[in-house]
Amino acid sequence: MSSDLPYAADAQVSLSYDELEVLRSQYQKELAQSHVTVQTKFNYAWGLVKSPVRDHQVEGVRLLQDIYRTELTRRRECLYYIALGYYKMGNYEDAKSFNDFLLEKEPGNLQAQSPLRSHRTGQGYVGMALAGGAVALGTLLLAGFIRRATRK
Repeated sequence: MSSDLPYAADAQVSLSYDELEVLRSQYQKELAQSHVTVQTKFNYAWGLVKSPVRDHQVEGVRLLQDIYRTELTRRRECLYYIALGYYKMGNYEDAKSFNDFLLEKEPGNLQAQSPLRSHRTGQGYVGMALAGGAVALGTLLLAGFIRRATRK
């Protein structure tokens, strides 16, 4: 399998203001001419997803979803980038859904296997630790109440 898509770490590296502005200008120019190429829209969407500004990320994911719906040949990469966009925004459930759908289509996709799976695993361990801590705290509180009641 070709590995020409960036990994999740690439989504964390924002474009400079000037780089994003170049992509925005090209997109706006084509939009004004009523003919936006798929590549221009895709580049702008990816630049928005990489942005630290949440509104940019939301707009980037929206543009990628539009490409996904209208361009059959770009669906694979759109799934991946949409998943990364949701992942970056902290919307892990939607990120997981898109990532899982991509893995259904391409079980050997190493990029789809790594970022979200490792995050979910880490979240699982954190969840188990929190649950274990809550049980321990509850047990201690219950023991304290019982001890206090038997003293009276």
